[in-house]
Amino acid sequence: MTGPDKPLSLRERQRAQVRADIRLAAYRLFSAHGFDNVTTEQIAAAAGISPSTFFRHTATKEELLLDPVRRGWGAIASLLEERPSAESADVALARAIEARTGAFQDSESEQWRAAILTAPALLEKLTVLTREDKSRLVKLTAARMGTDPERDMRPALLLHLAFAAADFAFQQWVRTSVDDHRSLQVLVSEALQAVLGPQWERRRSRITKPPKRIR
Repeated sequence: MTGPDKPLSLRERQRAQVRADIRLAAYRLFSAHGFDNVTTEQIAAAAGISPSTFFRHTATKEELLLDPVRRGWGAIASLLEERPSAESADVALARAIEARTGAFQDSESEQWRAAILTAPALLEKLTVLTREDKSRLVKLTAARMGTDPERDMRPALLLHLAFAAADFAFQQWVRTSVDDHRSLQVLVSEALQAVLGPQWERRRSRITKPPKRIR
């Protein structure tokens, strides 16, 4: 169980506000003119800052679209750790993913969605887990299964399938018409239902030894 978040200092709040101003300015420009037609100098001007200040807060304009999602995927490991210990691995992982996707759909999400649609090449890069995040998630999933991920493929397989399902739903949400009022969280929950099942339950002896060779 984690304690309350430490309040941000004035300097941290100011930096967070500058980053938010940069993001929103970029989203507006991308939506209006297309991702490839907008320069970092234009984003800086629209945010009311200098180009040098822009680069102190973000390295590239691509990061403005990718970072919010990548940080979200990375946060799922912490959410998984906080799930009740009695939950099976598949249910706990699904609930952690659902919680994170629900948090993603905030006041900026529609502006972000309009912006990312002008950069289709970036859509395929949205759900890339870092090696560290993937390793941590596999270990947490294996612990709930009571198994060794080095000898049992199920923890890594569950992780792969769950993130593939969530990614499919996420891509559907990004590309869907604004007339479709289903939330991102609803779409992700529906997709994850295809992954849930008894095959992920904790078992005393799930790993089988290879058959002996017949001489």
